[in-house]
Amino acid sequence: MRRALLVAVSVLAMGMPQSLAGSVFLSNAYYEPQSLLPPPPRDGSAQQRAEMDELHNIENTRTPARFDRAMKDEVTESVLAFADVMGPRFDLDRLPKTKQLFDDVRAEEKAAGKLAKNYFRRNRPWVADPKLKTCARDDPPQTSYPSGHSTMGYAMAVVLAKLAPEKAKAIMQRAEDYAYNRLVCSMHYRSDIVAGQVLGTTVAAEMFTTQGFHEEFAAARAELIAAHVIAH
Repeated sequence: MRRALLVAVSVLAMGMPQSLAGSVFLSNAYYEPQSLLPPPPRDGSAQQRAEMDELHNIENTRTPARFDRAMKDEVTESVLAFADVMGPRFDLDRLPKTKQLFDDVRAEEKAAGKLAKNYFRRNRPWVADPKLKTCARDDPPQTSYPSGHSTMGYAMAVVLAKLAPEKAKAIMQRAEDYAYNRLVCSMHYRSDIVAGQVLGTTVAAEMFTTQGFHEEFAAARAELIAAHVIAH
């Protein structure tokens, strides 16, 4: 009897979606990289060479001020990347429900991004050209596709825009600028940030299909309205 029960439990577990490491709301069934994203351009391909030419052009024309902004975004990997858009009352130390919501968004998109990076294993631009002046070189070399910053930026932006539709245009423009700064940093190719936009938007959309996320979202919205961060 005991053995039969163990077998039955094992069979049921095999049929259930497996949780994605680090995920809060979704299973890995939502994030099959080969289904969501096209393969990145191969090193030496015409598209990869064109994307490298774009990085060289950006490097040759970027101003010190623009590079400084990109460096700041390099180390800002949270919803605080949107603090200027959201205004001075967007203080997460005083908004615990909002902080929880975006901590969970961060965990979710990071888990999806890691799965995709490990699947595609694209070389960073500075592997192909070590002379590029980059914002950092701490990341593993085969983690270029999709861009993690871009994935995060668009996942956060989609959720923020739904929280604050009156600021949606500015929020999405900030997400675009945040992603573009990965090119300014020579940390990613153009196709990496495009893939990040797709993945981040997908993560946000899929989270909205779960009850747990809806509950956190509603609590954060009520908190932001009460704190006069967003309109009712």
